[in-house]
Amino acid sequence: MLASLPLAYLVLRTVGAGFGEVLDVVWRERTLTLLVRSLSLAAVVTAASLVLGVAWAWVVTRTALPLRRWWLVLGALPLAVPSYLAAYAWISLAPSLPPFAGSALVLTLVCYPYVLLPVAAALTRADPGAEDVARSLGRGPVVTFVSVTLRQVRPAAVAGGLLVALYVLSDFGAVALLRLDTFTRVIYTSYRAGFDPVPAAVLSLVLVLVTGVIAAAELRSRGRARQARLGSGVARRARAVDLGRLRAAASVAGMLTVAGLALAVPLGTVVWWLAGSSRGVDVGDVVSATAATVGLAIVAAALTTIVAAPVGYLAARHPSRVSGWLERLSYVGFALPGIVVALSLVYLGVRLVYPLYQTTTMLVLAYLVLFLPMAVGSIRAAVSATPPVLEEMARSLGRSPTRAFTSVTLPVITPGVLAGAALVAVTVMKELPATLVLRPIGTETLATELWSATAAGAFAAAAPYAAALVLVAIIPAGLLAVRTEVSQR
Repeated sequence: MLASLPLAYLVLRTVGAGFGEVLDVVWRERTLTLLVRSLSLAAVVTAASLVLGVAWAWVVTRTALPLRRWWLVLGALPLAVPSYLAAYAWISLAPSLPPFAGSALVLTLVCYPYVLLPVAAALTRADPGAEDVARSLGRGPVVTFVSVTLRQVRPAAVAGGLLVALYVLSDFGAVALLRLDTFTRVIYTSYRAGFDPVPAAVLSLVLVLVTGVIAAAELRSRGRARQARLGSGVARRARAVDLGRLRAAASVAGMLTVAGLALAVPLGTVVWWLAGSSRGVDVGDVVSATAATVGLAIVAAALTTIVAAPVGYLAARHPSRVSGWLERLSYVGFALPGIVVALSLVYLGVRLVYPLYQTTTMLVLAYLVLFLPMAVGSIRAAVSATPPVLEEMARSLGRSPTRAFTSVTLPVITPGVLAGAALVAVTVMKELPATLVLRPIGTETLATELWSATAAGAFAAAAPYAAALVLVAIIPAGLLAVRTEVSQR
């Protein structure tokens, strides 16, 4: 119900405008330009993230590379870097960076972990028997990887790619700073101008339609395929591939290069800002913003996970037209700019539930609408990897449905559920547009303080908040990597 609120708000806005005005906005040449540019950016970033994520996941799960667990943690840490902070860093490093290429670079560097983590988890859980059979039939490692391994991780890779595509379509910070006109930047500018909200509402509905098409394509690609094991100890570990010195060195060099571009550039910029500070850091303000950020992230992650649990479970255990629509509906908020979701909640608060207006509850509800798909996807993947026959066996032994679920399925899916909660938490910490609109008076988060300071050109003042934001976001990002359970040599 909450996930459909932005859609209802947009429909109300457009219906009042009349069919002629709506059609005029849709058929403008600029609308087609925005559509092509937004989809092109999403396609480029998703493809690059798939290549980086799948390759990195294979190296840390299937090879004999030393310290593979730590390489996975390193690969997940860019989740802690907000796209707007990364964009600021790259602009300061390369002021003439082209808008499209710069946006694609920045978004790829902050988004590829969305593919890396689920694919690494899928590879860790997959039984390597099929790969061994392919090799025994004379297929080489490359053919085996393409024909067998990729098939095993396709659901995880497609789910991660969907998150990346929707993240790119909804991102505001990077494209705004790099001055690339996409749906989100134009919608945000139109709403902030406040003269005529109809074009922004129509463009937002077009974005919802695009989201529906992408989500439907992901659902069709997933099909009814299932990748499940009978338990954590049934399938043996895959034999580690010896890369040899040359390929091992190339793999390490590649991962260090990506990590350097994703982490060293923004963190180096923050250190540079700190070094250039001419006044002392207001520790009290930084601590207060940090406490607000962490508190909101914990509450939002818990609530989102609770709401996502039945949707993810139904999508995995009882695939049907109803469960499919419920899952797709949950993706609506994630693809919309945060300001659209925020304004829909403002409309709700002012018209129907005024006591909730400008309260923490309203802000947490916005986070729920925005990031519900992250928890749904993690829970669905965890449940899909647990065969229902285990519950059926428990029930045949006399256990009730509830007891069978809590004693058999719940312990297996708990790591996936916690991973989804951590993913929501780290994203909430970085969220900007909805927080700017809905935060209660007197409440500031690290993201809003960082944005306010950088927008005013006070980079030295922004540095403590940027450093604190990255440090607190690293914790759930690191936990995500640890939960992936990389097998050791």
